[in-house]
Amino acid sequence: MSTTLEIPTLRTRRLLLRAFRATDIEPFAAMEADPAVRQFRGGHTLDRTQAWTAMQLLLGQWPLRGYGVFALAAPQDGRFLGFAGVLHPADWPEPEIAYSLDRPHWGQGLASEAAGAVRDWAFEQIGASTLASFIHSGNERSKRVAAGLGAVLDGSVTLRGMAVERWVWPAPGRGVVA
Repeated sequence: MSTTLEIPTLRTRRLLLRAFRATDIEPFAAMEADPAVRQFRGGHTLDRTQAWTAMQLLLGQWPLRGYGVFALAAPQDGRFLGFAGVLHPADWPEPEIAYSLDRPHWGQGLASEAAGAVRDWAFEQIGASTLASFIHSGNERSKRVAAGLGAVLDGSVTLRGMAVERWVWPAPGRGVVA
């Protein structure tokens, strides 16, 4: 018996949010090998094999949870730019809006565009009452993205031995439900 899972494709003005593809491994591995990109995501870089495993884990959430993380691509040529989606490992207290871009794409508003699209899609499709983002206290860029889209700092939690801030995302049209 085989099961086919269809991962949706979302479009924004400048982004295509789609399923990861095997051909994404080289740019994804390069991004995950960049210390600046990984600074607030565990701190250590990933080699190609570790990046492949990470990509598999991101894809594996879709059949297990019914939602997951999208690859971000340039709509004109499909070029991999980063990822954004709803991350929910077994040891996370709740679903997280997570996002990361390859460094050449920082500072262009793409993280905000992707996170906003994911937020709207997630509240509409998975029916979550709240979503959070777990952000390292030193990650000012990520905090600006979250705050700019209406997320509110709501304390801190410890995930995998690391203290992080918990930012709560309100559902569109509603206030924050913490």
